[in-house]
Amino acid sequence: MKTLFVALVVTLGLVGCAGMGGGPGSGSQTRSVGQAVDDAVIVTRMNAALAADPDLSAIKINVDSTKGAVRLRGEVKSLALRRKAEDLARRMDGVRSVDNQLVVTG
Repeated sequence: MKTLFVALVVTLGLVGCAGMGGGPGSGSQTRSVGQAVDDAVIVTRMNAALAADPDLSAIKINVDSTKGAVRLRGEVKSLALRRKAEDLARRMDGVRSVDNQLVVTG
């Protein structure tokens, strides 16, 4: 229940910032409130999945989503973990594409 509450708070906070721009492909494109909520849900679920995975770090991996296009940035310890994070993102409902910019540091 606590996780659901945190996800709701994060989602509402991101919806409030939806009109501010930023993120992948923000240029002149605009998102509807529904798209912003969908993106916030993707980011929240992805961050929760990263936090739950003992091999991946939600602290070292940044997740952005715009219109279902997810961008992963940050550091991982191996190529296998880079692929694991990308596969995790691709399996999320609503994800249309994944831009994996994770850097292998180990």
